[in-house]
Amino acid sequence: MATLTIRIDARLDAQLRDLSARTGIGKSAFVREAVRRQLAVARLEELRRRVAPFAEARGWLTDEDVFEEVS
Repeated sequence: MATLTIRIDARLDAQLRDLSARTGIGKSAFVREAVRRQLAVARLEELRRRVAPFAEARGWLTDEDVFEEVS
């Protein structure tokens, strides 16, 4: 497993320590999951940008437009 060192301010560190104590989830595990989630969000946003021109060409401007088409 690789190691990543980050710097966070005291307030964020306190919030992370509190959450870790309340949930029993280690700080590293929590941060790993947060990074995984953020990477997934970034990938989804990237994919949406790439397909947007194709969707707009079909008249799909909102998620509801897509749901109506596939329902």
